[in-house]
Amino acid sequence: MTQPLNADLHCHSVVSDGTLTPEALAARAHANGVDLWALTDHDEVGGQQRAIDAAQALGLKYLTGVEISVTFIDTTVHIVGLGFDHTDPRIVTGLNDTRDGRGPRAMEMGAQLAKVGITGAYEGALKHAGNPRLVSRTHFARFLVESGVCRDTSEVFRRFLTEGKPGYVEHRWANLGDAVRWITQSGGLAVIAHPARYRFTPNEEYALFSEFKQHGGRGVEVVTGSHSAAEAVRYADMAREFDLLASRGSDFHSPDESYTDLGTLPALPADLGTVWSALAHRVH
Repeated sequence: MTQPLNADLHCHSVVSDGTLTPEALAARAHANGVDLWALTDHDEVGGQQRAIDAAQALGLKYLTGVEISVTFIDTTVHIVGLGFDHTDPRIVTGLNDTRDGRGPRAMEMGAQLAKVGITGAYEGALKHAGNPRLVSRTHFARFLVESGVCRDTSEVFRRFLTEGKPGYVEHRWANLGDAVRWITQSGGLAVIAHPARYRFTPNEEYALFSEFKQHGGRGVEVVTGSHSAAEAVRYADMAREFDLLASRGSDFHSPDESYTDLGTLPALPADLGTVWSALAHRVH
């Protein structure tokens, strides 16, 4: 019996909110038996050529990737793009525009934390990010752990940075249609990332999947680091219902923070079509 492809098509490097370089991620994926890898930094393709070069040096098959933040029903939803041309001006310009909101949002998050006695949070987060245009909640969380305010990042998100808690600042990201078009017009395939995380009502979730399909979206993460076994079964059913291709990715950020390592996910259900089959012509 043929072994299923060990594809890991969702992870993050220091270019966004991961702690490893693209080169170190490629080495880790290769060492862990990954057959096909994608780096999917948040709203940024600046690490793509490094990832391509590192994967090729190791003989590791590679698909270009990105994770785009969109606002849908007042909720931040993530859309993964795979197999696109990372130099195409349509996706480069679109991502540049959506990144522009992160800097001012981060400064406001720092100001909100200062009001509850946590000073220097913006500067501390910036040290972890290195780029003021890409500061995220994850970078603030690392600062809050490093400075002893919280024991770990789980405690951070229980006490801070989420709706109704200190440090939460709402941001309007790209809209769903734009994100899907940036990906597809650049030759790629759009995927709904970790759908169980959004806590939509059944009607809201149905609206997300329906609108995503209408805009040309073609895939959904069925097996991912934050999905339970039951959630994987549920989203396999959603993939069948909406005729979507299945994707698989650990959402790995850091050896010290991530529960799921690169290449360690269970296999997809055998009856589902896969995103990598549709993107075979785009593999580096």
